[in-house]
Amino acid sequence: MIGYTPKLLTALRGYSKEEFIKDIIAGVIVAIIALPLSIALALASGVGPKEGLYTAIVAGFVIATFGGSRVQVSGPTAAFATIVAGIVATKGMDGLVVATILAGIILILMGVFKMGILIKYIPYTIVTGFTAGIAITIIIGQVKDFLGLTFKNSPIESLDKVYEIILNLSTLKKESLGIGILALIILIFWPKINERIPGSLVAVIFTALIVKVLDLNINTIGSLYNVSASLPTFKLPTVSINMITELLPSAFTIAILASIESLLSCVVSDGMIGGKHDSNSELIGQGLGNIASGLFGGIPATGAIARTAANVKNGGRSPIAAMVHAIVLFLILVILMPYAALIPMATIAAILFIVAYNMSGWRECVGILKRAPKSDIAVFLMTFLLTIVFDLVIAIEVGLILSSLLFMKRMVDETKVRRWTETEMDTENFHNIPKDILVYEIEGPMFFAAAETFLKILPDKNTRVIIIRMRSVGAIDISVMKVIKGFINKCKEDNIKIVISDIQPQPYRALLKAGYVEKIGADNFVTNINSALEKAKKL
Repeated sequence: MIGYTPKLLTALRGYSKEEFIKDIIAGVIVAIIALPLSIALALASGVGPKEGLYTAIVAGFVIATFGGSRVQVSGPTAAFATIVAGIVATKGMDGLVVATILAGIILILMGVFKMGILIKYIPYTIVTGFTAGIAITIIIGQVKDFLGLTFKNSPIESLDKVYEIILNLSTLKKESLGIGILALIILIFWPKINERIPGSLVAVIFTALIVKVLDLNINTIGSLYNVSASLPTFKLPTVSINMITELLPSAFTIAILASIESLLSCVVSDGMIGGKHDSNSELIGQGLGNIASGLFGGIPATGAIARTAANVKNGGRSPIAAMVHAIVLFLILVILMPYAALIPMATIAAILFIVAYNMSGWRECVGILKRAPKSDIAVFLMTFLLTIVFDLVIAIEVGLILSSLLFMKRMVDETKVRRWTETEMDTENFHNIPKDILVYEIEGPMFFAAAETFLKILPDKNTRVIIIRMRSVGAIDISVMKVIKGFINKCKEDNIKIVISDIQPQPYRALLKAGYVEKIGADNFVTNINSALEKAKKL
């Protein structure tokens, strides 16, 4: 971990009392915002409300201490809801803990090997597709609580949930629907009245009071979950080699999601404070935070863009603010957790509806469908639909494979081998070129998928010299090298000389290492087309 320095250490240099006070105020405000969100996101993930707070407390504190951002606030986020719920349903809490710890280890390795920059190579269409897909699955998963439905079965997949909703619409509770609508109204309109006090907190308190005072017979957190004020405790999961093997794909998906969302949050917050995060240190911090979260009963965590933005807007300028946010949530867990039992499940559903709407990026989705090339639209729709119909692991895997294949096809389509015509030579002021000299120009990338393009270089019956202009070829791979070897041998059999013009550094090094420079002749590698033509005439 050479070069690893947590941002906390650099942020505390010259740290003043005034900055400390601002960080405390920001931390308290962010904790108030995080409280209902952490509970709601935990319930959406198929675990209890305490697990959400454990995550915000443990992971939030550890990531702030060891991460690479000055203002990042981490905790449970909506991006994990679908995959976490699937793991809990199939592998139980032990399986989730193992997957979370494995994801943490992967994140640390990504940071150690400086892979933070690689995250930007994940196509925008895939990120937009699975993000919108997650939003839809969250909405589908919360319809039951919003309407107060009673399910006969306990479906896991989104389509099964839709079927169960339709099957049990007759069990709708008007009281639950009314509370849900009231919560939605508060969540939508309260920010227009007061931006500093989060609408989710107002909705939780107000609807809980109504349910309590009117003694409404609807589901609350307390009627479905144990909400005693128990502290996060260290516990090792029951683990086996088979479990690790089965959970590795999910762990990789969690790690990818955590890295994408945390680094995106860092970029957004950098723009707000005029700072610069360390992406590799942030990945290490995220990894340590997820390991700690798993060991203390939490769920996967990552940087939360909305909470981070709230931190910055309220004066937070160092990791101290995020650490204060975790400490305040710990105090709330100890003192006020029993009161969480009063929160209506319909209100939690309403909060998650707003979370899903905000994360869906529907404007970006419409933009892709209207303006993107057909191949990008195909990747977006495939990732979006697979996220809903199957799960996030399959969606990302298929999306990446499809993107890679379409990208290669696009590159192959851009790769051309063009023979210069007499008219073109005259235009370029190359006159009186002997008929036995041919000039070919390669345009575009030369890699395994485009290797066969090289075979378009065909000599005429009387050809004595072939000039290959490679000014637009930035790199070649072993597949292209194999084709070039066959081309060199064929030219040697036919007593045809080869002159290479304008070759770039990487292709030249590759040919030199393979011994092809020697076979062609080092003197036959020239820097420009003029020199190539002069050389060809001499040959």
